Amino acid sequence: MLGQDSRAASRVAPGADAVRGIRLTRGKEGRLTAYAPAEGGIRRWTESRPGSLVWEPPVLLPVPGLSDLTVTQDANSYVHLVGRRERRTADRRTTVDVVYAIQYQSGRAVTEWRSLGNPHKDPQDAAALGVPAVVVTGTGMVHVFVRKADGGLTLRRERSDGKWRGWEDRKGVTGVEGGLAGIALSSGRMELFATTTEGTLHWFQKEPGGVLGDGYPARLAVARDTLAVLETGPDRPTFYWTDPGGRGVVAYRAGGWPMALGGAPGEGPHTAVRTFLDGYDCTVLAHRGAEGTAVVGVGVTEEEGNGMWWSDTGLRCLAAPALAQDVFGRLVVAVVGEDGVPKVARQTDEPGLTLSEWRTL
Repeated sequence: MLGQDSRAASRVAPGADAVRGIRLTRGKEGRLTAYAPAEGGIRRWTESRPGSLVWEPPVLLPVPGLSDLTVTQDANSYVHLVGRRERRTADRRTTVDVVYAIQYQSGRAVTEWRSLGNPHKDPQDAAALGVPAVVVTGTGMVHVFVRKADGGLTLRRERSDGKWRGWEDRKGVTGVEGGLAGIALSSGRMELFATTTEGTLHWFQKEPGGVLGDGYPARLAVARDTLAVLETGPDRPTFYWTDPGGRGVVAYRAGGWPMALGGAPGEGPHTAVRTFLDGYDCTVLAHRGAEGTAVVGVGVTEEEGNGMWWSDTGLRCLAAPALAQDVFGRLVVAVVGEDGVPKVARQTDEPGLTLSEWRTL
């Protein structure tokens, strides 16, 4: 049991919302790391050893003014941290920029935070910049996408020499709203999905390193800020979201029809991961349910038509749960509890997906 001082050190930033939930990664050496927003930056917890039930004390990664955080890993398991930062100037104006850092090894320091700036020069437009999404291709090239104030889409990316290009607008894109979902596939291709005022836009490379192309429009109904994506087959992503018409969770693969998976999700994004359960390749989904509790769903990968099995953990949380596999292949679920303190549960040895009691970080 943690003492009062330890709990205070573990507590995340007050008012954490659906976009600012906890994240989980697994390093190359097998240790899990959890990241969550905190006063003055990001609070980070790391397993003491791979697969351990013991976590090291939290460490603060200073980055004052961080309003949103996106975390992804590349083929080398390096953790890429991209955030949206808001700061007050002496004349009480708010300045907004995108910041970026890398963590090369679990438990080690991150690189110095680099500002990628803001594509807008006008202060009012700059303040309306969206939440960045980051995609790192198999070659290690970093792409940062962000919604502009006018509903357009812009991009900053690394060059082959490690320097960054300037902001590149995606011409003709309008009406983008809410968060983006991007993925680097095992083939080396990249795809990006966005909701718009009239439906969705889907960008994809035809080959690794190729042109991203124009966004393919579709009149699909998607609740704002609920997108998630997972590679469910070789070079084949499945996108997940909440249906605004009350049909619960939806799964979609290009060329097919949206599939209703049931459930009763509340506001905020979904989290998705693949794992083996009782010898079956399964997809596990998690979200903050309509009652404010952490909800987990399981189904055989790409066989959504056979049904998803939803389970309410009963634990009230502030934001969407995070999912990851530990070094032994056990599923780990992390949440920010209603008290603002992160908690984790781990898959037990029982058949199916049975979780342990929640442990406080």
